[in-house]
Amino acid sequence: MDAFVIDAFEFCRTNSLREGVTPVAEMTRLSKECADNSGSITWKAEGSTSKQGFPQMRLSVSGTVQLNCQRCLTPFGHAIDSSTLLMFGKDDAHADEIEEIIDDESIDVVVGTRDMKLMDLVEDEALLALPQAPKHEQCPDAALLEKARSEKPSPFAGLQSLKK
Repeated sequence: MDAFVIDAFEFCRTNSLREGVTPVAEMTRLSKECADNSGSITWKAEGSTSKQGFPQMRLSVSGTVQLNCQRCLTPFGHAIDSSTLLMFGKDDAHADEIEEIIDDESIDVVVGTRDMKLMDLVEDEALLALPQAPKHEQCPDAALLEKARSEKPSPFAGLQSLKK
């Protein structure tokens, strides 16, 4: 995996932009959650400064990964499309202070570093976009079973004719 190392604070101060496409196979933690290593994640990181003057990064990930359905245990394609806003604190105390000031649950405040691995953030966002219990909307085997049930006459239908 390309190890883009950034200075998180400089990246945001200079309104930097990085984007790319990374194969799932190169994302060790993500590939462990997938049925196979096919697919790729398209990502984009945009640095800026918040209205309050804090360094922030808009991080977006999208792509399709193969997950195992928890109902029928067969693989299926799951689309990931997620975006988050990260704000960076200099240390844990500063991050806590930022959280109190902004008071916004939709913004994640993390400790930034001068040698931050951007791909770790990308992989984290892709992992957070996965469902806890992945499953098909309609399992393929379940659809066949329902079709068979609807076509097969009920065994009690024959008994109904004996009753008359």
